[in-house]
Amino acid sequence: MSIKETAQAVMKKAVQIAPDALMPGGAPDPLIRQKHGLIGTPVSRLDGPQKVSGTARFAAEFPMEGMLFATLKYSTIPKGKITNLDIAAAAAAPGVVLVMTHHNAPRMKPAPAFMSSAKAAGGDDLPIMQDAEIHWNGQPVAVVLAETQEQADYAKTLIGVTYETEPAVTAFEVAKADSEPGVFQGEPLLLEIGDADASLAAAPHKVDAVYRTPRHSHNPIELHAATVGWDGDHLLVHDASQCVTHTAWSLAEVFGIAEEQVHVTSLFVGGGFGSKTLWQHQTLAAAASKLAERPVRLMLSREGVYRIVGGRTLTEQRMAIGAQGDGRFDALIQTGVVAMGRHNNMPEPFILPARSAYQAGSFRLDVEAAKMDMVANTFMRAPGESVGTFALESAVDELADNLGMDPIELRIRNEPEKDPTTGAPFSSRHIVEAYRAGAEKFGWAARKAKPGTHREGEWLIGMGCATATYPYYRMPGGAARITLTADGRANVKIAAHEMGMGTSTTQTMVTADRLGLAMECVSVDYGDSHFPGVVLAGGSQQTASIGASVAAAYRKLITELLKLAGKDSPLHGLDADEVIGRDGHLCKSDELERRESYVSLMARIGREELTAEASAPPPLEFTHWSMHSHGAMFCEVRVNAITGETRVSRFLGSFDCGRILNPKTAASQFRGGIIMGLGLALMEETQFDERNGRVMNPSLAEYHVPVHIDVPEIDVIWTDIPDPHAPMGAHGVGEIGITGVGAAVANAVYNAMGRRVRDLPITLDKTLPELGLVP
Repeated sequence: MSIKETAQAVMKKAVQIAPDALMPGGAPDPLIRQKHGLIGTPVSRLDGPQKVSGTARFAAEFPMEGMLFATLKYSTIPKGKITNLDIAAAAAAPGVVLVMTHHNAPRMKPAPAFMSSAKAAGGDDLPIMQDAEIHWNGQPVAVVLAETQEQADYAKTLIGVTYETEPAVTAFEVAKADSEPGVFQGEPLLLEIGDADASLAAAPHKVDAVYRTPRHSHNPIELHAATVGWDGDHLLVHDASQCVTHTAWSLAEVFGIAEEQVHVTSLFVGGGFGSKTLWQHQTLAAAASKLAERPVRLMLSREGVYRIVGGRTLTEQRMAIGAQGDGRFDALIQTGVVAMGRHNNMPEPFILPARSAYQAGSFRLDVEAAKMDMVANTFMRAPGESVGTFALESAVDELADNLGMDPIELRIRNEPEKDPTTGAPFSSRHIVEAYRAGAEKFGWAARKAKPGTHREGEWLIGMGCATATYPYYRMPGGAARITLTADGRANVKIAAHEMGMGTSTTQTMVTADRLGLAMECVSVDYGDSHFPGVVLAGGSQQTASIGASVAAAYRKLITELLKLAGKDSPLHGLDADEVIGRDGHLCKSDELERRESYVSLMARIGREELTAEASAPPPLEFTHWSMHSHGAMFCEVRVNAITGETRVSRFLGSFDCGRILNPKTAASQFRGGIIMGLGLALMEETQFDERNGRVMNPSLAEYHVPVHIDVPEIDVIWTDIPDPHAPMGAHGVGEIGITGVGAAVANAVYNAMGRRVRDLPITLDKTLPELGLVP
């Protein structure tokens, strides 16, 4: 262990054993105790009217004077060199202003790869159009700029490219031979407690099988795009981004300018799911704009997204559980290999759920990464948990069947009292309540324990369940600015993001309740790298990051306001922790009649406005406590005994995610995650040609995602029990919905027809043999 690793381990241990009072969240957020106000009420999205009326402006909708339109030409080999690039016909085509290649592109540094430093956002760390080298099939080799998009797209077809190929690793089985230990967020994906192999061998009951999940491609409804322009040495980027501050810093590094010289905006984003960070198209657009000395809009085609934006990588997981006759786990083993690009570091961390989901006598958890010559894989909704729960929860279901136990009761039998691998106390854990409530509402008692015994006509019917889990995160760097005006209104500025999940609405609600103002008196500005904070809309952590940042700025604002108010104010002598906002006033928290309105306070200090900016405290809480969102997923499927077709007929998610801030937007997030999970279970698969590393289904015609006919009525319920150690008592809800869905569907298919499917997606070729319809 290096000196750095040793120091990190010592620091982590110190945080774990420190008194609760020293931790962020050591005292509950005052909003948790509040029984009135906006939090917990269903509020429609504030940006809804703009979106349905078409006035919400997305990245590819910003007009700029003299703007050119760009398109990309992609490589067709996985590795090698460009030997000839014939652009003459393209350059002479109507409307073409410029063709940029490695021959004339500005000199640029590689983008710092995501997680390599605090603000790094690059999908990979490769040089961008700086030489003739080809690193994956689909790498951009030329940018065409023209007066119209149609002219650019046509000219691209006229470019001729010849290559000298080099040996490439594009087959997973070949790559596995040289796999290496996986590292995620700076920590090894390896955990061993006790002798799990010996415990498994000695266990009287066991399951031991291999589960596989395929590659998945990102398909946000808004295509990745950037509209860019230079003003001297200052760069303006209207981006589709879930990390504006990270992108501004990274682009500054690429072009060798100061971070302040790059301004990134991203007010509206049509879905991100982990994909809308910094890929090569933003850098290429900025470089081409610099070369042409005109603004540029570059919107990727759907095929372009598949070519240069990474997705979820494939996994091969061994899952083994050994248990006693009463169902208690003696051993829990989850190991395997994932594919990974050579120029990024994102091994799919599928073992994360197994670290905290169940108590066991021993553990062995391990992820190996096999590097391939392919587009850099990346984060995709619930990275690790979405596919890791498929293996884990399928194995638990199979063990329950072997033991003759109800699958829910087996899970509850192994419910841990504290984190089973770290020993940390849970900050809040009510998964058993979620299971009980979900089972009752879903009608779990009517499930037939023997597979294949429930039939209606030609349809075999089955029920399955699975545990959903996703960790609470709050990343460092959160900061916010609050301005209070003389008319009793407040404005928040923070470099956060709205990608359709209702962030701006929910944070307006929270800020209004924290200040004690009506919602119409509060505005929240976001999506701008010139605002405070380094806030990533990812890892379901943005709600906590914004909440903690706004709470810090609020405390600083109120401290300054009370200080300036002087001795004549009825609040004289009180500090920020002794007052609360209520009905446009500041009040002594235990003596509400002792109060003064914001309007009066501002008049008293003689200010038109008062501004405070503050940073959130370091995110030590999820090291001190074990913090997670949980869910109990229930699925009913119908498998056609004639065609093998699988249809999900009912689905219910019962969630334990702390306090639900806005039931309307949270329910939408839960349902959206479940729908994405149905795609994972039944149809989504990126077809990767292992002969040449090319994605072969780069369109929504060939890459199947759920449509209306695939999605049943989805019911969602929740415990709504606040976590006393989280800002507002809330956990993130953006990713928990996809976790556990794959296993719930697979377990329901088994209950319907008696066949275990361990290789996603569950397609006809995996159900027909069991029905005897094919050999």
